[in-house]
Amino acid sequence: MPRESYQELLEELREDVLYMSEVVLERFRLGLDALEQKDEDMAWEVIEGDDEINQMYLELEQDCVDLLALQQPVAGDLRFIAASFKIITDLERVADLATNIGEYTLDADRDMFPEVDIQGIADLTLDMIEDAMTAYADEDIDACYEIAERDDEIDDLCGEASEAVVRDLIEREVGESADDEEIERLMNDVSRLLLTIRDLERVGDHAVNIAARTVYMVENDADLIY
Repeated sequence: MPRESYQELLEELREDVLYMSEVVLERFRLGLDALEQKDEDMAWEVIEGDDEINQMYLELEQDCVDLLALQQPVAGDLRFIAASFKIITDLERVADLATNIGEYTLDADRDMFPEVDIQGIADLTLDMIEDAMTAYADEDIDACYEIAERDDEIDDLCGEASEAVVRDLIEREVGESADDEEIERLMNDVSRLLLTIRDLERVGDHAVNIAARTVYMVENDADLIY
């Protein structure tokens, strides 16, 4: 295959990876909207749409394999293909977390702990994914390091949110008059919210992974990976 055609296929891979990120982010935002609005139809749309994301992932995985087999890639192209493969893996996992959010929506029957800003934390984590994908598209190393630094803020916010839930549970919700049924309902709500916070933190981690692979792709530098 002529080198020019091979480069065109590499560019198509980049565009397809970016498209996958757009679909994944759209699904995650839909899941968050479903959780906020307690909308089961939206939740099911996210859950049932996971198969489409999985299929997209498998097709891009095959594209990466085909590109490696078509022609012995030079070092830079090899890193690009490897980085792209790792990035679509992170995106597929973000889509799985979106499915989790949809499932949490089906289990939620009331609003709890309004002082915990789930939507605010989610916006920050999804912005990180979006910015990480822009850095991948532009091969922007400085942006990758900036994204990695922002993950500390997400970790802190998630830690504070988890502490707020537990503190509220201890101080206000569980009293001597609470019966076993009420305590069980409360614990289910707490568990759901803590799992949501955990998943949002993981989205931030996946954003850092994407940034790390971009640094490796462009500069053959594994600093952020390890």
